[in-house]
Amino acid sequence: MTPTHTSASDVVVEARDVTMAYGDVDVLRGVDLDIHRGEVFALLGPNGAGKTTTVEILEGFRRRSAGDVRVLGTDPERGDDAWRGRLGLVLQSWRDHPRWRVAELLAHFAAYYPDPREPAELLALVGLTDQAGRQVNRLSGGQRRRLDVALGIVGRPELLFLDEPTTGFDPEARHEFHLLVERLAREEGVTVLLTTHDLVEAERLADRIAMLVGGRIRAHGTPAELARRAAAQAEVRWTADDGTPRRERTGDPSRLVWELHRDADGPIAGLEVRRPTLEDTYLHMVHRAADGTDATADGEERAA
Repeated sequence: MTPTHTSASDVVVEARDVTMAYGDVDVLRGVDLDIHRGEVFALLGPNGAGKTTTVEILEGFRRRSAGDVRVLGTDPERGDDAWRGRLGLVLQSWRDHPRWRVAELLAHFAAYYPDPREPAELLALVGLTDQAGRQVNRLSGGQRRRLDVALGIVGRPELLFLDEPTTGFDPEARHEFHLLVERLAREEGVTVLLTTHDLVEAERLADRIAMLVGGRIRAHGTPAELARRAAAQAEVRWTADDGTPRRERTGDPSRLVWELHRDADGPIAGLEVRRPTLEDTYLHMVHRAADGTDATADGEERAA
């Protein structure tokens, strides 16, 4: 569900020319971001690209070296308790309160917010009703992650930060978590900023994606837009008349398939078209950045 409005009032996160240096090491080198209300926005990048630093600046946990940032209309460095109450945080690893019972922990956190969700409502939303009386340290990994999300949204946040949310999940737990995130965004209207190394996860959940490489946003857009910008080629596979498997990479797979049908004057055995994936695009961007080549097609680096 890509937001249909992009007016100034719909911009939840706005960052311009953000830099961050640790001594002589430049971690961020002019990051620009715009995240709109109600969208799921994924921030991708290899280790050391600056993802964690970027998110911590947006959350107000780290002071930037330079640049302008507005999150929900406020500079995070000046955010007060009321502003923080509009944010939800789901950290990559969080293991506090292991002996609390699930419903009791939710009720405890809810007491800190002026208009919290009811614990029973939260338990139903994240699929933990049957675990309400269980101690936190007796939950499975997937159940614990759903509890993390419940704690992150107990205060009805407008913006939810998800940092590597499904690390260590098995396929079933990952699928359930994805359904939960989609429900929050599509039905609850929560804006989500997701950081992940799981490219399939990003492609499934995100309305838009930004690729942070070497401290800069090297590309941004929908997965389809990123594939076009990267000029990644599709792969067409088929079986020749003599039974030999064939494959060819092309930027125009429709034309190649048409030519194959024309030349064969009929169906093509084993015909398969493999479109460029987000992984193809991501690797293309990382390699170009490593080579010192600007990976964006239009020369812009703002994820607007």
